[in-house]
Amino acid sequence: MARFIFITGGVVSSLGKGLASAALGALLQARGYSVRLRKLDPYLNVDPGTMSPFEHGEVFVTDDGAETDLDLGHYERFTGVHARGTDSVSSGRIYSTVLEKERRGDYLGKTIQVIPHVTNEIKDFISIGEDEVDFMLCEIGGTVGDIEGLPFFEAIRQFAQDKERGQCIFMHLTLLPYVAASGELKTKPTQHSVKELRSIGIAPDVLVCRSDKPIPEKEREKIALFCNVRKEDVIAAPDLKSIYEAPLAYHREGLDQAVLDAFRISPAPKPNLSRWDDVADRIFNAEGEVRVAIVGKYTQLEDAYKSIAEALTHGGMANRTRVKAEWIDAEIFDKEDPAPYLSGFNAILVPGGFGERGTEGKIRAAQFARERGIPYLGICLGMQMAVIEAARNLAGLKDAGSEEFDHEAGQKRFTPVVYHLKEWVQGNNTIARKVTDDKGGTMRLGAYTAILNEGSKVAKVYNATSIEERHRHRYEVDLSYRDKLEEQGMVFSGMSPDGRLPEIVEIKDHPWFIGVQFHPELKSKPFAPHPLFADFIRAAMEAERLV
Repeated sequence: MARFIFITGGVVSSLGKGLASAALGALLQARGYSVRLRKLDPYLNVDPGTMSPFEHGEVFVTDDGAETDLDLGHYERFTGVHARGTDSVSSGRIYSTVLEKERRGDYLGKTIQVIPHVTNEIKDFISIGEDEVDFMLCEIGGTVGDIEGLPFFEAIRQFAQDKERGQCIFMHLTLLPYVAASGELKTKPTQHSVKELRSIGIAPDVLVCRSDKPIPEKEREKIALFCNVRKEDVIAAPDLKSIYEAPLAYHREGLDQAVLDAFRISPAPKPNLSRWDDVADRIFNAEGEVRVAIVGKYTQLEDAYKSIAEALTHGGMANRTRVKAEWIDAEIFDKEDPAPYLSGFNAILVPGGFGERGTEGKIRAAQFARERGIPYLGICLGMQMAVIEAARNLAGLKDAGSEEFDHEAGQKRFTPVVYHLKEWVQGNNTIARKVTDDKGGTMRLGAYTAILNEGSKVAKVYNATSIEERHRHRYEVDLSYRDKLEEQGMVFSGMSPDGRLPEIVEIKDHPWFIGVQFHPELKSKPFAPHPLFADFIRAAMEAERLV
């Protein structure tokens, strides 16, 4: 039977609850426990899949095809535990489920209310798989006091009451602002946040206090006194140079010990932190630096490409080098020559995206990398743009484009080298989709197998001829143009098992030019860098030495 840790936040949003949860999960693993992490989000969207990256950052996709919050990426990167669709839920999904049950008559004509029907649904969700692990960590999105979060807070209060005493604890993350005029860290916002939490029946067992200054002993004692926790349970969370310091930093502050004490686990198993010592060593003792240009359309918000940024860091760690990733708006190249912007980089990455905006710039970035012999990694749309570029400039299809852009314009302007995917195989089932289908959850989502050509560059990178990677797309490269492209040196080196869907392309006579239809960044971890990113950075280092 799992023990439950509920992580809440107060004062302001974006304090790092997801990172704190992930780091705590890693620390519990280091002590020999099994963990699973979950995210409960109060927004009314059914899932983040249809939300703009500017609204909510990237969408993290699980093996089983769920579109989830980016915090699940933190959870996977820190613990190595593959997230599932049952690890993320929103108010929208909870309410949808409740209303579906009401329509079916499951409630036998009763009046449907937030309490108990919505809260019961939340509790049922939290209980999924509770017999599988030692600790279940559940992060509640948003901030205590938000009106949309109240059903979740009420649900976890009830859940703790339903369980045996000592089976659930509450960890609350707050902010200690520094007032320069008085030279003090102010504890009052934390006191008010805890008061708000206690007013709805939840008393925190552990307080994690974010600040950019060390917490003086006097302030720590004051927080403990007014928030009714032990001084040892007031954990400082200072700003860090790297997020991968977090497990070691929280361990030094005693977070894992405070949690185990709250569960009255004594004596606690000693932690083995060698994995995180090695991660820290690779980050802070890098022996060189490479510059990678990320040419995308959501560059104003780096969280839109969070997993890519982290996977590049992991690739650098694999090579003991520092990766300096720089974000360049693809729309710049729609009108301007990319050479002045890209000439100083050791490698170019074009990530995924949706819609026509910025695509001509991505095509020109792919052309620049191909013609100049610069290592290039195209992911999802980045692969499609590389294929369109090759079709235009190598295979002579001057009007090559994507059906996605024709669909947006409402008229045919391109030869559709990339088409809307209408049918594919998932396991033993055939999935069918139409352009007019609802947007949410209708893409090719989740883990699919790809078969790699023996002797190809990617087969050497993976050291395998069969791989499994996560997808999130509704458009595919048309195999009708395969022969023309392969005659010009663009090889289709990875295919779906039935041979109908292209998964990977590479250019034969190029130092390193690979496009993938899937999202390899979603499976990369600091202690297990994804092989594509590790080799991409290795190639970038080679390019740096040739400059």
